[in-house]
Amino acid sequence: MLETIHWDPDLIRRYDLPGPRYTSYPTAVQFHPGVGQFELLQALRDSRKAGRSLSLYVHIPFCANICYYCACNKVITKDRSRSAPYLQRLFREFELAAHHLGREQVVEQLHFGGGTPTFLDHAQLRQVMSELRRNFTLQDDDNADFSIEIDPREADWATMGLLRELGFNRISLGVQDLDPAVQRAVNRLQSLEETRAIVDAAHALHYRSVNIDLIYGLPKQTPESFARTVEEIIALQPNRLSVFNYAHLPERFMPQRRINSQELPSPADKLTMLHSTIEQLERAGYRHIGMDHFALPDDDLAIAQEDGRLHRNFQGYTTHDHCDLIGFGVSAISHVGSLYCQNSSDLAQYQDSLDQGQLATCRGLHSSRDDDIRAEVIQRLMCDFRVDFASIEQRHGLEFRRYFANVWPNLEQMAADGLIELGDEHLRVLPAGRLLVRAVSMLFDRYLNPAENVRFSRVI
Repeated sequence: MLETIHWDPDLIRRYDLPGPRYTSYPTAVQFHPGVGQFELLQALRDSRKAGRSLSLYVHIPFCANICYYCACNKVITKDRSRSAPYLQRLFREFELAAHHLGREQVVEQLHFGGGTPTFLDHAQLRQVMSELRRNFTLQDDDNADFSIEIDPREADWATMGLLRELGFNRISLGVQDLDPAVQRAVNRLQSLEETRAIVDAAHALHYRSVNIDLIYGLPKQTPESFARTVEEIIALQPNRLSVFNYAHLPERFMPQRRINSQELPSPADKLTMLHSTIEQLERAGYRHIGMDHFALPDDDLAIAQEDGRLHRNFQGYTTHDHCDLIGFGVSAISHVGSLYCQNSSDLAQYQDSLDQGQLATCRGLHSSRDDDIRAEVIQRLMCDFRVDFASIEQRHGLEFRRYFANVWPNLEQMAADGLIELGDEHLRVLPAGRLLVRAVSMLFDRYLNPAENVRFSRVI
């Protein structure tokens, strides 16, 4: 049985620092322009030779309305016709990548993200799935994980029926907050009824999992109002919840400049919101999976964590660590073998590359042996809250304490502070340190430069 969180405000104040979310290691900050199409094509050919299964990510950047808090790569437009030329490039990208892969490589995981994937009309959604099936071997049974992000304002029962017919069995809904005052402050008006209709449809149509995203720290939020939102969401009985800390970085994300910083809740109120949310979710039976994520005990993520099979990548927590991840669309990231790479984040450049018959890969890196060692340590911390030294030593041929001698004093200090248990054979994150696991992970990040940490959100 996994341990629950122990709330320690003193430790939180001391270790609540900006840092990466570690959806990869090295993080995307380390990507460089020395990686391009050639490297990705070689990695795809190596994947084919190894016969590895696949996980595909498809980025649909379009949104009809802007949400002021958003930090995603998106295109705001009410002109639905803009999606057609984008899809033609996307289909070309499918073809170019599939040419270097094998039909025996089964796609076990598929995720549509954005933007707003349901910006596409029903015919276009059918077309995208048809092109994917034409180019790749998608796992046909319902044991595959095919998920899509849904804006409840852009979908209805007919949409949910279509998506289920196309093979999707997991959905993620953006909600953020149900208070009308907060919604007006961030330009996202979305009623509880709209959200409930989509969740009811998902349950009726036997989707395997429903995730709902919430954000604390938005303008005009109070601990009391956010607690009401959490209670309303719990009543919908989603399988998973993601509860994110809003990071106000208007110097990096232009839409956030429309947010009145004077209306943001105080740091103390944000901590109260998080503490209250954790208590509400635990009372309702949800488990803290890690990094803002909660799940019911019978959810695949909770079961995988119990069994030591949980993994973390650019799509969040997953059970498909054995798959090569290929990202399609503007700004999409791939992780194939030892290669990380990313498409251009500029829509025009992305489309121009494909018009020339070239993949839009513009930056990335090849992970080194040291990267792989540190990545595994960080993975185990983020997913298991524990690192067994012997498994790292046997797999990589090293002595753990000697290899990480430079961070040992910091680990000993964390142990003295009650964040971790540091033994001769293992490192275990204690209940008081679960919320601060990013701070523990940061010790193993050799690239981390405190001067650059302003680009990251705080740990809490």
